[in-house]
Amino acid sequence: MTAKSAAAAARATVYGYPRQGQNRELKKAIEGYWKGRVTADALRTTAADLRRTNWTQLAEAGISEVPTGDFSYYDHVLDTTVMVGAIPSRHQDAVAAADALDGYFAMARGTQDVAPLEMTKWFDTNYHYLVPELGPDTVFTADSTKQVAELKEALALGLTARPVLVGPVTYLLLAKPAPGVAAGFDPLALLDRLLPVYAEVLADLRAAGAEWVQLDEPALVQDRTPAELNAAARAYRDLGGLTDRPKLLVASYFDQLGEALPVLAKAPVEGLALDFTKAAAANLDALAAVGGLPGKRLVAGVVNGRNIWANDLGTSLSTLGTLLGLADRVDVSASCSLLHVPLDTALERNIDPQILRWLAFARQKTTEIVTLAKGLTQGTNTITGELAANRADLASRENSPITRDAAVRARTEAVTDADGRRSQPYAERAAAQRAHLGLPLLPTTTIGSFPQTVELRTARADLRAGRLDTTGYEERVRTEIQEVISFQEKTGLDVLVHGEPERNDMVQYFAEQLTGYLVTQHGWVQSYGTRYVRPPVLAGDISRPEPMTVRWTTYAQSLTDRPVKGMLTGPVTMLAWSFVRDDQPLADTARQVALALRDEVNDLEAAGTSVIQVDEPALRETLPLCAADRPAYLAWATEAFRLTTAGVRPDTQIHTHMCYAEFGDIVQAIDDLDADVISLEAARSHMQVARELAAHGYPREAGPGVYDIHSPRVPSQEEAAALLRTGLKAIPAERLWVNPDCGLKTRDWPETCSSLENLVAAAHTVRDELHAS
Repeated sequence: MTAKSAAAAARATVYGYPRQGQNRELKKAIEGYWKGRVTADALRTTAADLRRTNWTQLAEAGISEVPTGDFSYYDHVLDTTVMVGAIPSRHQDAVAAADALDGYFAMARGTQDVAPLEMTKWFDTNYHYLVPELGPDTVFTADSTKQVAELKEALALGLTARPVLVGPVTYLLLAKPAPGVAAGFDPLALLDRLLPVYAEVLADLRAAGAEWVQLDEPALVQDRTPAELNAAARAYRDLGGLTDRPKLLVASYFDQLGEALPVLAKAPVEGLALDFTKAAAANLDALAAVGGLPGKRLVAGVVNGRNIWANDLGTSLSTLGTLLGLADRVDVSASCSLLHVPLDTALERNIDPQILRWLAFARQKTTEIVTLAKGLTQGTNTITGELAANRADLASRENSPITRDAAVRARTEAVTDADGRRSQPYAERAAAQRAHLGLPLLPTTTIGSFPQTVELRTARADLRAGRLDTTGYEERVRTEIQEVISFQEKTGLDVLVHGEPERNDMVQYFAEQLTGYLVTQHGWVQSYGTRYVRPPVLAGDISRPEPMTVRWTTYAQSLTDRPVKGMLTGPVTMLAWSFVRDDQPLADTARQVALALRDEVNDLEAAGTSVIQVDEPALRETLPLCAADRPAYLAWATEAFRLTTAGVRPDTQIHTHMCYAEFGDIVQAIDDLDADVISLEAARSHMQVARELAAHGYPREAGPGVYDIHSPRVPSQEEAAALLRTGLKAIPAERLWVNPDCGLKTRDWPETCSSLENLVAAAHTVRDELHAS
């Protein structure tokens, strides 16, 4: 087929779209349902309205093939678990007895009697998915109700629609052995049992009117063993060989497809979707090496679905032009689902209009995709105005003084290796800290935040709206700190926190006080379930004009004789949970952020803070998907943390915190941080991280969490004590801390109080057992 005829067939499409609605209607409806204020029917109506709005917006923008099935009440991997009938045994009674929504949410959040599914990061993003639990006795059964219903909704609007499913290989690679399953079980062994279920779902979708179905296989961009690649080949040989099915589009994203590309190129499927942003050169070379995709559809992800910078349309058109000779038809898309970006820049009122033109949220990205498809199909002479405006916007950003600060760059260049090393080795520091702090065996603490009450959120909103002056707002914050400190003292916690009542978000709070950042009003992105965050935009060089946390930390310390932790967000997380500039290496940006935070750490210590926590929950999340890229990343990431923290005295105790990730891949990096204490999520994963630390020989103090804060259930004293005893099998008592999995911002006060009281009681119980033994 000629390049001209290939271009004539170009379509504009996307893999997924933000779920929440312009005003986070979905979040409000779901949380209202949980609290009994919204009925199940009303929630379903809200969801249907949001889906219709999304599809209509996409179609009106010029997207010729809309996705279905990407919408979710909580998580699309959990939706897949329901679709294949892999309900964990502990949830089966709840699912059978309850309304379908209640059973679904029981798996996501748990109940007082039943723990939820484990939650972890979706590849290298800040989105969290619910981990499937499988075992040799798992029986799969097809339930395509959701997928078929949403397809029919879109078709009824007169739209061309493509259902999107998590592919079978990725689903199994993301799964874990269910609790109680013997060690060594590999969920991928269930592939032959799972494929007939996918075959049944595909047949149902075809019968409902699907011409194409997209099967997402992002796990194949990671390094895969020959056995895993063979499984992928078998899966798509079998699914492609079905007679009763739609056309199949196998999608990969987040990185280059690597050794899986030849496998999928040879598979009897009709199309592949590849990422041509981060992995453009590698995927182009790999496609050419396999002789292209003759007779197949190629969906080219040339618009970055992970970041919010305006696309370089000229560069993308050049890439698309190169691809025309490598496939039967080339369509245009974002590199991945637009779930990972906010909805619309038009909602932003506080960002300079010229700077706003540097940015592209989901609606703007769909416009870019449509423009590129038009240019590819009809010629660049049909989009000359768009190309000229795009070149002007790119030049405006490149030449803006906002992006460069000579003083920041000079300070960064002057950093030496010595700036990233503590003055004494850990053993000497630990002795000094024990003498200084005088903490008991199994010291108790929390991760940082306490519940953000309605009163607090209202006070913050009133301050922004001018209904409350600064004096009144600060009095509200002081009162909250007093209550938090009083509660912790009464409960018996050993190392306290001030509760962070003044903070709207652990990244945004700091971004608002650092130069080089922009903050949005409506840039909401889903992190998990109904938890949405507003990642700030890191647009220029970073510095700290004045102290950010010292005032409230020292006020809290004035209320108690017990140590109060200073709480900061680390440099890697400040990058990972922001939309970061793409015009310089991440390592350079991380060093700038680290130096700004180093000033804050030193000021906290000078003000009398003896325990300082620098959170890095994103350290594992940002780990490159391909092993070859990891050493360079871990080198600059751990250096940035040490640069932040290394300037303190030996008797100042440095903590860090990580949560909801697979820590086994980065245990050496955790060691390299040289933090005195690390707290980690462990309750849902049954203390797995404690065993991983022990296997590594981790020499410092650690607090694997005993309280899952992403579930409303209250862990009993006995449950927390049992987890502590499990932790003690891996970590010596003199190095074990007792703490929740994560911060308590999203929890309500009653459950927080009961849970922390049980946590402290469990620590006392196990302490007594240790003293008696």
